[in-house]
Amino acid sequence: MQIKPRELEGVFEIQLERIKDARGYFMRSYSRSLFVEHGLEVDWEQESISFNRVRNTVRGLHFQLPPYAETKIVRVTQGAIWDVFVDLRKGSESYGKWGALELSAENDTAIYLPKGFAHGFKTLTDEAIVAYKINALYHPASASGIFWKDPDLAIKWNEEHPVISDRDAALQNFSDFISPFD
Repeated sequence: MQIKPRELEGVFEIQLERIKDARGYFMRSYSRSLFVEHGLEVDWEQESISFNRVRNTVRGLHFQLPPYAETKIVRVTQGAIWDVFVDLRKGSESYGKWGALELSAENDTAIYLPKGFAHGFKTLTDEAIVAYKINALYHPASASGIFWKDPDLAIKWNEEHPVISDRDAALQNFSDFISPFD
């Protein structure tokens, strides 16, 4: 397993490594000691799965407000997604900037997102399964988000007509968001 920083401070790409033989493969998806070595979160409260039936499904951009803010590790166990994250930390040099990468069951890549980031994705395949390791319990009253196609963020989704929930389609624009994240 290799952990390397991404362009937005606090975000890390995690490259998983398969050990293959005639039976298939074994792959470690988390190593507490390696995370400690990199100064990353190691206390996880829950793991969640998102099953997405069809290609071009968009979820996000989601986050929880403090004091229930979440650090996440996101990876794909089936199919592929275009994973997107936005820095909401007002004190950050990358405030309002976004990053993205493809996560798939084939490329063995995960992304580590610290508190203060909005997260979303677009499915690139039918039947995409996304797995999350999260350090905070879900708190419905703290659930929030930014509109996926916010013009100020100008995220390159390459999608005009996604499958999207009514809730996500009605999320606030970034310009209307007052960040509680430092």
